[in-house]
Amino acid sequence: MSSVATGVRNVAPSRSKKRGGLRNKRAVFLLIAPFGVLFLAFYLVPIIYAVWESLQVIHRDGTFGAPTLVFGGLSQYALVFQNSDFWASVGRVLLFGVVQVPVMLGLALLFALLLDSPLLRGKRFFRLAFFAPYAVPGVIAAIMWGYLYSPSLSPFKLLTSQVDLLSGGTVLWSIANVVTWVYVGYNMLIIYSSLLAIPTEIYEAARLDGAGQFRIAWSIKIPLIAPALVLTAVFSIIGTLQLLTEPEVFKQFSSTISSTYTPNLLVYSTASVPNVNLAAAFSVVLAIATFILSFVFLRLTQRKAVQA
Repeated sequence: MSSVATGVRNVAPSRSKKRGGLRNKRAVFLLIAPFGVLFLAFYLVPIIYAVWESLQVIHRDGTFGAPTLVFGGLSQYALVFQNSDFWASVGRVLLFGVVQVPVMLGLALLFALLLDSPLLRGKRFFRLAFFAPYAVPGVIAAIMWGYLYSPSLSPFKLLTSQVDLLSGGTVLWSIANVVTWVYVGYNMLIIYSSLLAIPTEIYEAARLDGAGQFRIAWSIKIPLIAPALVLTAVFSIIGTLQLLTEPEVFKQFSSTISSTYTPNLLVYSTASVPNVNLAAAFSVVLAIATFILSFVFLRLTQRKAVQA
């Protein structure tokens, strides 16, 4: 009799555990379901639709026949790789990124180290001052800087009359200045948050060994926040290839910026023709290129971290 009762008592907890596990699984499913639905509807479905559209071509029966969409295979991608404007725009943003991203992340790192330094006074003011430009919408920032660059509108006419900041040779770097001004604070905040996570005991031990603030920053802080630097670099690479707002606004101030100046401008102008299928092919190629660049950068940084 006692053995039967023991068996019943052993079965009861196992059943309750199974019920508890089912409840936990249902709770997890309910919590992630909203994200899953939004991720599917606004990320995966548009990607699949863009790929499908890029495989379609417009076919007409005769000169004035009604247009119909038919499956064209990779014919749109052949047009992409034959388009010289597309590759010129890609080369332009790559040059932009090679110069602008290191400058922007260097300034963000410098400002974050200053905020984390015990030598700086008024940290709340400077933290807000460094981050404030990111609160300005990109379109507003581009319009503001466009007026500052324009020789006839700028309050700094002594400079703009001597140097044409909207000419073909300088407008790319004028745009880079706008992007840097806007996003330095955003990247600084990510780096600064990583600095705050470093245990203070490490700094105390370094000071006991006679290390100064510069030595602590160079030998301790920067190596420990390397993951944050890699993260901001990946975000910046993606943002560089997606450059659209600033050149689109600067078209109103400079005639040197065409509708094919950046890859996203080319996609936008192609879709407006309208040639949605070719624009979708441009977008897919650009997305793959962004993924490859980000992946290669991550692999290189991880390899260097392992070797170190």
